[in-house]
Amino acid sequence: MTDTRQPPPHQPAQAYAPPAPSAPPSASGGGNPAAAGVRKPRPAARSVPRTRKARLRIAKADPWSVMKVSFLLSIALGICTIIAVAVLWMVLDAIGVFSTVGDTISEATTSEQGGSGGFDLVSFLSLSRVMMITTVIAVIDVILATALATLGAFVYNLSAGFVGGIELTLAEDE
Repeated sequence: MTDTRQPPPHQPAQAYAPPAPSAPPSASGGGNPAAAGVRKPRPAARSVPRTRKARLRIAKADPWSVMKVSFLLSIALGICTIIAVAVLWMVLDAIGVFSTVGDTISEATTSEQGGSGGFDLVSFLSLSRVMMITTVIAVIDVILATALATLGAFVYNLSAGFVGGIELTLAEDE
């Protein structure tokens, strides 16, 4: 007779061993299970952690949600750009880069006949002018990045209709 029972769901199939059939108590052993040949229960075998995998396909990207996310990321990038330029300008001004380079340029562009002074780099690269230019560039970047990401979502949806989208395999480690 074969054992057709399935292993419990919490144990892998290879670690399951059906219980040994119990023998009737022998006359010499009385009711002693050790004498009757009954085995002690074994501790459960350690189960090997299994990795669950799921295959997913990105079939469509919603252009509205792509636009919202790209807009917020572009705003964050623009703010970071403005702060970085301000900090960099302050550091360069504190160590005297603008005045040193400005003096060199002024000497190089001054006429020898006693004419007016040369190009004044320090007044041209003032903090207010640099921040204004940086803000304009950041605003243009926000508009372009948002528009290009939204256009990219439309193009992805068109191409995913032909080829089925991007397939991903996600795995869960335990």
